[in-house]
Amino acid sequence: MKETVSELLQSALAKLQSEGTLPADQTFTPQVGNTKDKAHGDYACNIALVASKSAGCPPRQLAEALIARLPESSAVDKVEIAGPGFINFFMSTSSAFAIVETILKEGDAFGRNRSGQDQKVQVEFVSANPTGPLHVGHGRGAAIGDCLCRLLEANGYDVTREFYYNDAGAQINNLALSVQSRAKGLTPDDESWPADGYRGDYIIDVAQAYLAGETVTADDREVTGKGDADDSDAIREFAVAYLRREQDLDLKAFGVQFDVYFLESSLYEDGKVEATVNRLRDNGFTYEQDGAMWLKTTEFGDDKDRVMRKKDGGYTYFLPDVAYHLDKWQRGFTTVINEQGADHHSTVTRVRAGLQALDAGIPAGWPDYVLHQMVMVTRSGQEVKISKRAGSYVTVRDLIDEVGRDATRFFLAARRVDSQLTFDIDLARSQTNENPVYYIQYAHARICSVLRKLAAEGEERGANECRGDLSALTLDEEKELANQLAKYPELIANSAQQREPHHLTHYLRDLAGQFHTYYNAHKVLIEDQNLRDARVSLYLAVRQVIANGLDLLGVSAPEEM
Repeated sequence: MKETVSELLQSALAKLQSEGTLPADQTFTPQVGNTKDKAHGDYACNIALVASKSAGCPPRQLAEALIARLPESSAVDKVEIAGPGFINFFMSTSSAFAIVETILKEGDAFGRNRSGQDQKVQVEFVSANPTGPLHVGHGRGAAIGDCLCRLLEANGYDVTREFYYNDAGAQINNLALSVQSRAKGLTPDDESWPADGYRGDYIIDVAQAYLAGETVTADDREVTGKGDADDSDAIREFAVAYLRREQDLDLKAFGVQFDVYFLESSLYEDGKVEATVNRLRDNGFTYEQDGAMWLKTTEFGDDKDRVMRKKDGGYTYFLPDVAYHLDKWQRGFTTVINEQGADHHSTVTRVRAGLQALDAGIPAGWPDYVLHQMVMVTRSGQEVKISKRAGSYVTVRDLIDEVGRDATRFFLAARRVDSQLTFDIDLARSQTNENPVYYIQYAHARICSVLRKLAAEGEERGANECRGDLSALTLDEEKELANQLAKYPELIANSAQQREPHHLTHYLRDLAGQFHTYYNAHKVLIEDQNLRDARVSLYLAVRQVIANGLDLLGVSAPEEM
């Protein structure tokens, strides 16, 4: 319906341009929005305020002229001017319910569009070091990243999901030392335990599997434990493969799969890190100082230059990141989105500076970043910090085991990415209206229950079958439900464009709330068959939109609860 209002206004603007009231060489695009107060209509537009200077008249006078030139439309009941010149549209009841037929006709495709035109987009997310189980911060990244991928696909983009393994560096050495110590019978309480060693029970599992000669299969390799507690290289290779497999199992339990697993070590093996250093040096953006090599990141907006190669010859963490992102660009990804924790904030400027210094045709501000804040897990009002499996943090698997995949995914995606999130285990487990995922799923199940009752009475109703005269729907609650349904396609477009999946969780909660209120106040299985059929049609449209929205969150839509 918003498109209808926009088209009516465009027609009126064109008439004013042809009459000379508005300049013919200017473009005027009306921005139509939903009103917050239904007393002011269904939609509002400020085009009279925006264009009044060009028209050389007060906004209210221009608003009057626009209204006088609006084409006749059965979709509009009345149009009013409010305040300094806002134009408010009150839509007709019949037009409001046209969305029901559209939803039932399009089914699973409702809300999807082709605006992306198959443009390639790469989304990198999770990207955990293969040194232990995935923690809840990784889980939030997985929920946000996967939901963002689904939203982009719903807008017609060709999305590649990528996981970057930091399988090189000090943390991997600490992992190998920890597994080796366990293989030799040491515990974290022993004096000779590595100072930065990992203490979780999972290290015992890795050591025992290595000693037993087990074979583990990671994404791109198969490694068999040698059983030799003195062979640190063999232990390192086995431990990394073992934990890559474990993380992959965690992600599959979470309903997340990747198209590409990229290893940091491959950047060194293929010479891409060294090639990046040489290119930066040849371009004149490096210098030697205090035995280290520095990159002139200040020339690209950083507050100070950064060390790129340390005195010991090792590279700082952002240098392989620059090489990695050059590789992304060379693979043809003009749009790249990195979903990471807020602790990566400092790397954004450095990586972008490094990419500009390469002079490889990469635009400034590339790639995009979505940075999420930390997660705090609580039970009975107290923070939960420790997992036996991990030793010092709560894992994604812990949450899935506690509250299930649906609640875990929903809760971790339910807040703005730049806000801290409290994951209340008790709330996520509860079967009450306070639990948003239960509340939304229950609305879907309630509608399915109505269909089963109809079938029991001998009335078979197709899941997407529109019956009854929708003009029989005259209640304000029914029109508000229809208007809420009509917002869904725009919400899907905006959520992807703004990289903010949480809007979808809020929308579904609001839709479920409106439905439950309507369901409790007005019976649907009534003797008036025409009204009954019309109300069931509205129910089915609500069910379809809830199912579509939950699917984009990776959450199930149960038929019974």
